[in-house]
Amino acid sequence: MALVSEVGNVPIPIECFCSVDAFLNPLLTDKKPMKIDDFRLKLGKKEFVPVVVGGMGVNISTSELALEAARLGGIGHISDAEVPVVADHQFHTHFVANKLKRHRSNIGSKDKSGVHFDLEELAKAQRLYVSKTMEAKQGEGAVFVNCMEKLLMNDPMGTLRARLTGAMDGGIDGITLSAGLNLRSLELMQDHPRFRDVKIGIIVSSVRALKIFLRRAARVRRLPDYIIVEGPLAGGHLGFDVKDWHLYDLKEIVAEVLLFLEAEGLTIPVIPAGGVFTGSDGVEFIQNGASAVQVATRFTVTRESGLPRHVKQKYLEAKEEDVVVNAVSPTGYPMRMLKQTPALGKTTKPNCESLGYILDGNGKCAYHESYYRAREKDPGGKVIVRGKVCLCTQMQTYRCWTCGHNVYRLKDTTNRLPDGSYQLLTTEHVFRDYQFSEDHQIKLPPEPGFLKPKLSD
Repeated sequence: MALVSEVGNVPIPIECFCSVDAFLNPLLTDKKPMKIDDFRLKLGKKEFVPVVVGGMGVNISTSELALEAARLGGIGHISDAEVPVVADHQFHTHFVANKLKRHRSNIGSKDKSGVHFDLEELAKAQRLYVSKTMEAKQGEGAVFVNCMEKLLMNDPMGTLRARLTGAMDGGIDGITLSAGLNLRSLELMQDHPRFRDVKIGIIVSSVRALKIFLRRAARVRRLPDYIIVEGPLAGGHLGFDVKDWHLYDLKEIVAEVLLFLEAEGLTIPVIPAGGVFTGSDGVEFIQNGASAVQVATRFTVTRESGLPRHVKQKYLEAKEEDVVVNAVSPTGYPMRMLKQTPALGKTTKPNCESLGYILDGNGKCAYHESYYRAREKDPGGKVIVRGKVCLCTQMQTYRCWTCGHNVYRLKDTTNRLPDGSYQLLTTEHVFRDYQFSEDHQIKLPPEPGFLKPKLSD
């Protein structure tokens, strides 16, 4: 017998329930410590190692990183942030140059309202990136794509539809909707033949946001296959206010989400994210009702990560006092990053004719507006923008060092080399450590002499 959800009168077959009682009571201690590998994440008919590697852009979560997670039986994310840039870099295409050619005459103009992406080319870039990734996939895991609603791209609905459909056309296993309430995202996908087939998840930071999304999801009779609950210690953009993010706790938010789902009769897997640094951290969440955990920060310093080697060393050298949450993003969301990030205080001429990923539907963004106000104030002087960063350019060139709160702990996960630098890790090593570690222990990698160097480092 099916129950009917109050969030939309959608019949939901009840196959199993995850009790949240454990989340509200102290953990029971077993003689033998549990490992993440003692559990499995079930999505439909498939089972996965319950380790999900988050999607970090621009191209920090590379195809190589995501494919390794999939090969090892987990789920890896690629990110579609600035996907034309990524496609050009990997496949020697000319998506960015083509856009610049179309809008070159607009360079220097404050009015960016006519600077649009070619939607067919955008979908083609997404399809190419995803399809090439999926062709290389091995193992029993899955590759998902993180798709950010807040990349408005001067045509919020048109560009979002192109990215979503391009990912499905490319054969992606799953799509994680992020950076926004995503109220229209499912509607933009519903006519695609894979709408019922591809796995779809949503990232939320509160029960309130989840309720709003589920009400809209009920309209197209397509509830999410998983829910990622991102807490205040996550990296990059945060779903909290810049002034009070520290007042929230991921465990409390996850408990509230689990209670809500149980009350609604919904059995959607819940995946906590943000601050999960050891396998034992993950076990505690899973024992308390979650189905898996999403992790990211520890993978930033792997060989497969897209960050340049010198930036990986900056992450490994970081101290706790180096980590800041600020409001420099023109998206309006707070961001966590290292205070040494070169982008801070850097004035860059807007490059909207070739990039322009954060322009709203009227061709504006907070950085763009600040830049032209400063130029008009002092036409012949040096333009200085304070308080905002040109993310399109700075993220593309790896000069905006976003990170999770626990980035300062990375140095404890590897070996210090004789020259003072830190040994880089492999995705397999970090993934296996999450999968098999016990008692919050972190296994150091083999000494450098036992590893074959990779030229890409």
